[in-house]
Amino acid sequence: MRYPKIPLAQTVIQLCKLKNIKHIVISPGSRNAPLTLGFSNDDFFNCYSIVDERCAAFFALGIAQQTKEPAAVVCTSGSALLNYYPAIAEAFYSDVPLIVLSADRPKHLIGIGDGQTINQKEVFENHILYSANLKLDLKDDKKPLDKDELPIFKSLENKLERILGLQQSIQSYNEEEINKAINLTRYSKGPVHINIPFDEPLYDTVDQLTVHPKTEDLDFKPLKIDQAELKDCIDEWYVSKKKIILIGVLPPNQIEQQWLDELANDDSVIVFTETTSNINHQKFFPSIDKMIAPLEEADFINLQPEILITIGGLIVSKKVKAFLREYQPKHHWHIGEKTANDTFFCLDKHIVINPNTFFAEFLPKITHVAKSNYLDTWTAVKQWRHKKHLEYIKIIPFSDFKVFSTLFKSLPNKSILQLGNSSTIRYAQLFNINPTLEVYCNRGTSGIDGSTSTAIGCAVANQKQTVFITGDLSFFYDSNALWNNYIPKNFRIVVINNQGGGIFRILPGEKNTTNFDYFFETKHQLTAKQLCDMYNLEYSTARNEQELETSLKSFYNKSKQPRLLEVFTPRTENDTILLDYFKYVK
Repeated sequence: MRYPKIPLAQTVIQLCKLKNIKHIVISPGSRNAPLTLGFSNDDFFNCYSIVDERCAAFFALGIAQQTKEPAAVVCTSGSALLNYYPAIAEAFYSDVPLIVLSADRPKHLIGIGDGQTINQKEVFENHILYSANLKLDLKDDKKPLDKDELPIFKSLENKLERILGLQQSIQSYNEEEINKAINLTRYSKGPVHINIPFDEPLYDTVDQLTVHPKTEDLDFKPLKIDQAELKDCIDEWYVSKKKIILIGVLPPNQIEQQWLDELANDDSVIVFTETTSNINHQKFFPSIDKMIAPLEEADFINLQPEILITIGGLIVSKKVKAFLREYQPKHHWHIGEKTANDTFFCLDKHIVINPNTFFAEFLPKITHVAKSNYLDTWTAVKQWRHKKHLEYIKIIPFSDFKVFSTLFKSLPNKSILQLGNSSTIRYAQLFNINPTLEVYCNRGTSGIDGSTSTAIGCAVANQKQTVFITGDLSFFYDSNALWNNYIPKNFRIVVINNQGGGIFRILPGEKNTTNFDYFFETKHQLTAKQLCDMYNLEYSTARNEQELETSLKSFYNKSKQPRLLEVFTPRTENDTILLDYFKYVK
């Protein structure tokens, strides 16, 4: 096997291997050639070549999301690195392990006007768990100093390292930094950046490794709940007759069924679940907006909890945010090992522990439940809303709302559903999703920029069929996501094309003006047909309910190519149909 000649490249690659980092997403370049050669020549690694760095990073994020293991992205120096930033921010706020391996120029070539060079050190400092800035290997001391190496002496640090012969010190420093970064991404769940300077020549290889780095593991002690804090929780629980548990973004199977069942049988507890929570129970309350949007002041007062418990990541529903900010609970506890967001401006406890561990210690100590009609009252409201929801779907014309209703009923059992942001995820919040599905959406930053790339990375990393539902602007924005050779044949994309940013028609603002159409809604006449032709996807369309139902009958079946279904809906009617829905279900 051939190895890059540069010891630093060997060190990075060997430590990735020792730490079982298998998925490496490489974007082409010259400065990163030592890494590309090393990773691609070793069968241990699954290497992917993706030209667009923004797409590459989201693709890697999709892989890491599914494997629960860090995935690495590799790029050349300069602006290539900056294109990773949207996915890095998403990984940071969504707790996804991601390793950024950026090639860089030596220090003496930075800041002098050399090509493809920027200040890469700490470039992601506000959205990264750790930045490791590695040191350049020293030149072989047996060779005479070449005149081309003289600029190195502009750096006092490099001069001292050369004079004192500190290559071993440099090697130890680099190993320590790489170990620390990879350990953090694995155990703390988030992105890390390893910046790697390489001097030319870049393409030389050798038959034998010249360095043999050692892996180091972090010693993590299991978290334990503070018993005094647990007692406070129990005391507050006993005297409260109205409790809401609000569950945000969670991977599937994160909370054990026995704890869900116990919570469901407490008459003083309502459990609100978002579509992205992957939590299902017949007594829980999905479709939060459907519940809350029609309420009036007296209803909000009756619903106002005394205790609010939040679990999981960020909350999609604007309506539940507005409700709990206006009608605040006496106590807000967040249970989770990482960040506790004070979303409702009343957080008083962050219980830094896994929810299962908390419930295992907390619920067995609850020997009786408060007498309350809280659950029964709001269950009746939920049933009424669901009845009106079904009635409304029958009477509305073909529209975004009708399309989502049809799509969610058609999805194959036990498949993976990836949702685009903006309108897509908000419509999904109004429907009871098939409980056998695994649901994902990039809600860390809630951007439309990498949803397709993430969904494809997810599909590559998982044997289950992945279905991606997205809006037209999000799809066209990330169309380079299709520019790769890894899209599985069973991957399915549904693009709901309402000829612009339909969500802006729902938000406050003056509609149907030239300014609105051009700068907000960004009205267009684009279709996905030419993209499908270029990237070899099967393409079909639906423009009415009958065509949609006919298309969906065979859409998920086995095929020789990935498939895309583009559904065209009426641009100027969707907003009215959605807004009227909340009046109807009241």
